[in-house]
Amino acid sequence: MPRTTQEILDRADELAARFEQADPQAPRDAAALHVVRDAFLARAERERLLRDAVLEARGQGHSWAAIGAMVGTSGEAARQRYGQAVEAK
Repeated sequence: MPRTTQEILDRADELAARFEQADPQAPRDAAALHVVRDAFLARAERERLLRDAVLEARGQGHSWAAIGAMVGTSGEAARQRYGQAVEAK
């Protein structure tokens, strides 16, 4: 199962091509699949921006509780989700 953004995009392109070529007698429009791919790209970008914002907030000394409050979770949930990115920085 793909895990990275690039692996997901590569797999999406492969599936879209297979979908379009599946049945030459009944051509299909893969436009909806491309919309899904575009939505995925937009979500990945927003998640990257959020991760970067969390890194900045932690770098400025804000607590996990404060960060969690801003993203609608507990501080512990925020730490679990973004803590590895902070530690890797």
